[in-house]
Amino acid sequence: MSQLLKDVVGELSKLPGIGRRTALRLAIHILKMEPESVGDMTRSIDRFRNEVKYCTICNNLSDEDVCPICADRERDHSTICVVEQVADVLSIENTHQYCGLYHVLGGVISPMQGISPSDLKIDLLLDRIAGGGVREVILAISTSVEGETTLFYLMNRLRQFEGVKVTSIARGIGFGDELEYVDELTITHALRNRREIE
Repeated sequence: MSQLLKDVVGELSKLPGIGRRTALRLAIHILKMEPESVGDMTRSIDRFRNEVKYCTICNNLSDEDVCPICADRERDHSTICVVEQVADVLSIENTHQYCGLYHVLGGVISPMQGISPSDLKIDLLLDRIAGGGVREVILAISTSVEGETTLFYLMNRLRQFEGVKVTSIARGIGFGDELEYVDELTITHALRNRREIE
């Protein structure tokens, strides 16, 4: 096998969900593409990696310092939906059922992987709420053991804010399910049937 092909397959197979067989198919497909298309693709990836920013308000990916969702005056700025990853924002947005703001933690608390609360954007969330105007915080965290740990940690930290209702999405989402892989109908149902956390 060509060393160049091996190198490309090796790099592509580093992507999540891409095994060596799929990586080989992708590499062969890239070889058949027009050179301009391959150039456009590599430039887009390079620009994305080097120029994308994290929103200074919610930690979502953005082209500017403030993401379009946080900048949108039509959205409900009194509600914040807390999620683990950027992919979760996309999953919820695809349902077209939620019109509030988001806060992306950047993961979940996982002592086994060395991820503590200080590694997540929890303080940024608390500062947002302390700034006033927030009436509800929806915790849309996965139902894994780490997700539940994060949920309980957040609940305890959020108790300090009187008058802020803390809800959790309904657990129609199975235990251990990652939000980004759950279908839109289930997410919609979970959002609509959220409950206040005692």
